[in-house]
Amino acid sequence: MTPEQVRLVQDSFAKVRPIAGTAADLFYDRLFEIAPRVRDLFPGDMTEQKQKLMAMLGLAVANLNRPDTVVPALQDLGRKHAAYGAQDSHYAPVGAALLWTLEQGLGPDFTPEVREAWAETYALVAGVMKQAAAGAA
Repeated sequence: MTPEQVRLVQDSFAKVRPIAGTAADLFYDRLFEIAPRVRDLFPGDMTEQKQKLMAMLGLAVANLNRPDTVVPALQDLGRKHAAYGAQDSHYAPVGAALLWTLEQGLGPDFTPEVREAWAETYALVAGVMKQAAAGAA
């Protein structure tokens, strides 16, 4: 990622943070709409899960310039997701739901450049998680 992409992701996430609860609702509603089979991987009460999502996104975004901080957390998350039954094929709809959620939350501030920066961020995050999951298998 370029320094400009890091700045775009961090600046746009700062605009999402005040609506974190709504963003988490939008994300999971969209995910379960486009990938209904993954619903069974989650608890019935999504309150804690939604908080975890926003916390992990916050950690990843804040540390985009410090891979030594974020990579171990993402590797651990990837191994946990694998233990819960997550598969490589689940990462694409998660990414789609994330980009859709950001588009809804940011409105006109979700420019093509911001979209591309987030897509790159998610590709990196998913790549680290999938690699760790594969190593745990």
